Amino acid sequence: MTLTSRRLTSALAAFLLVAPAAAFAQESKSAASVSELVKALDAMKLDAYAVKGSAPNEYVGALYFPGTQLLVVSAKFDTPDRANSLLTMKNYRDLYIELNSASVPNSKIFVADLGTNGLKPKKDGTLYDTADVGGKSYNFDGDWKKAKISEDDYVKAYSTTDEQYLHMIQALLAGLKKSS
Repeated sequence: MTLTSRRLTSALAAFLLVAPAAAFAQESKSAASVSELVKALDAMKLDAYAVKGSAPNEYVGALYFPGTQLLVVSAKFDTPDRANSLLTMKNYRDLYIELNSASVPNSKIFVADLGTNGLKPKKDGTLYDTADVGGKSYNFDGDWKKAKISEDDYVKAYSTTDEQYLHMIQALLAGLKKSS
């Protein structure tokens, strides 16, 4: 083996060892917006909030447990009359519940953000975030093998879900800013 081919082999081996770690080095796109939302909810003394989403008949709701978790759901309704009524009455908790149960199933995105620090790609100590997207469930614990998916599919699912979560959080923030 020539010196050049040994260097290439060593470089390739180093890349393959570092590549999986790079996947988990991703920064959460949602973290900063979640921090802003949590501060706003704390300031307004709200433990639930909901708004109309950006698509027709779509709504976003959040249930907040200070310091521990933020549960956020986005979904569409076939007939949004009840959702609109709950929004008008500022009955955000009931709208959050409705989004989890009476929504169009494949339109639903649910994120459980444990630690209220944005969606993370792997465990933070013993805690990890979860998501249900269009009928598929994900545990973002860093163990794609347990989930029986490839690392690339895991990273893609995380990245896509974090982006969706960011949009949900931004919709909630925009609503809070309008109402204050």
